[in-house]
Amino acid sequence: MSGRLILAILSTLLEETALAVVVLVGLPEFGIHLPLAVLIALMTGWAVVAVIVYRAGSHALRVKPMAGPEAIIGMKGKVVCPLDPDGLIKIGGELWRAKSSGSSIDIGEEVTVVERNGTMLIVHPGG
Repeated sequence: MSGRLILAILSTLLEETALAVVVLVGLPEFGIHLPLAVLIALMTGWAVVAVIVYRAGSHALRVKPMAGPEAIIGMKGKVVCPLDPDGLIKIGGELWRAKSSGSSIDIGEEVTVVERNGTMLIVHPGG
């Protein structure tokens, strides 16, 4: 098991314990009594959220970063907002502002990055 997984399990157990203490000790101090089934449902829901967050975080950590700002030149992407001439493209899961070097390009078409101007990419249609 990785250290990150062990820490995630331990922190979830601590969160679950805190939730149980609040429901079983804290709320009755204010005259609020919840049935055991509600506590179990809350704890199950919290555990599901913890698993989803762990998986999403693990996926984000596995994404390889690009090396240097010019590494994006020559990469291929898909248009997600029409380029007429400006729009958005998706490259490796990231959205970029892009400008067509020629005619307009529709959603779903593949483009190739030919230049970078700050955060704006200049693209040609096709691969």
